[in-house]
Amino acid sequence: MKPLFTSSILLLLFTSHVPPSLAYTPLSDHSLHRLLLLPPLPTTHTSYQDPDFDPLHGTLLAPILHPRVPGTPGHARVQHHFATFARTHLHPSWQLEWHNTTATTPATGAQQVPFQNLILRRDPPWSSSSSAPPKGGGEVARLTLAAHYDSLYRPEGFVGAVDSAVPCALLLFVARAVDEALTRRWEDVGEEGLEEEEKGVQILLLDGEEAWVEWSEADSLYGSRALAEAWEDTRYEAGSSFATPLEAISLFVLLDLLGAAEPNIPSYFPKTHWAYQNVAKVEQRLRKLGALETKPRKPFLAESEKEGVQFFRGFVQDDHVPFMQRGVDILHLIPTPFPSVWHTMDDDGAHLDVPSIRDWARIMTAFVAEWMDLEGYFGEAGAERVESKHSEKVEL
Repeated sequence: MKPLFTSSILLLLFTSHVPPSLAYTPLSDHSLHRLLLLPPLPTTHTSYQDPDFDPLHGTLLAPILHPRVPGTPGHARVQHHFATFARTHLHPSWQLEWHNTTATTPATGAQQVPFQNLILRRDPPWSSSSSAPPKGGGEVARLTLAAHYDSLYRPEGFVGAVDSAVPCALLLFVARAVDEALTRRWEDVGEEGLEEEEKGVQILLLDGEEAWVEWSEADSLYGSRALAEAWEDTRYEAGSSFATPLEAISLFVLLDLLGAAEPNIPSYFPKTHWAYQNVAKVEQRLRKLGALETKPRKPFLAESEKEGVQFFRGFVQDDHVPFMQRGVDILHLIPTPFPSVWHTMDDDGAHLDVPSIRDWARIMTAFVAEWMDLEGYFGEAGAERVESKHSEKVEL
């Protein structure tokens, strides 16, 4: 990614923009406690191994923490890790789809380099998304969570822990954390219970974000450019709620450069400031409940009170750009300034702040759970709720 800021100020007054069809249900404190499955770190944890995010042994993160240049064996190993996770830890109704393209790069000359985006998607079980486009999927609005998984071509051996192994691991965690509650909700409400909207969730693990020689429109964002173009050209069946997979994206949330201590996440776009505020509220509530481990000088998301004239016409160039250029609403969760290890050999597992990573896992899981209206579907209470409703139907 490349920072791009200017001093031009947006003159339009900011007004809270929430899509009128969006139902967003904040979680109760009780649900927040049930949702946060991470055990607390011990007071002294120098030898503690987090089962998910330990850089050496964590089952989600450690397999990503090595060089992942497209077309190399390390790149293929990470792809295998993603696919294996989806098959073994997620509900069978998650769809796994590869979007494969090739392109030349300034570093490789005429050689075609493979770029492979992985799409993990879960829609309501009664939706038509099990059918391939153009027939399937045009009725479901999808919360879209994204991160890139490739690493820099040079310097050789670059790991890219915050850039962007940690964001990928976080998305895997979120998918697993909300999976059972999604199943319960859809079993509970059924097709007849969702008269106004159908919502799904998809995770994009994007390839080829990094420049191979020097950042430019041609030498960067290889995977996201190809995917956005393909989705723009894919048409759903006539009469569908959405014309293309791009139109079906209710919000595109891009995670990048996360995993260092004391991140400062600005709100970049007035149109999606309402979504930024919801993530910030989740963080605030979790801190008030004592459910987060870090104690930063200021919150990770500290700009929830920002107003229209405070938004600058500028942003960080990243995988969201091809989607934004086609009208998709973007929430970009990337710190400014960048972590000090950015694009250096110090961007490795040894320089990560595990408590910050675990807090991001909690924040993002709670945000997705609220977006997907999962209040009441976590833990034993959620199971009892669905079982009770099924029992009532049997008695009738």
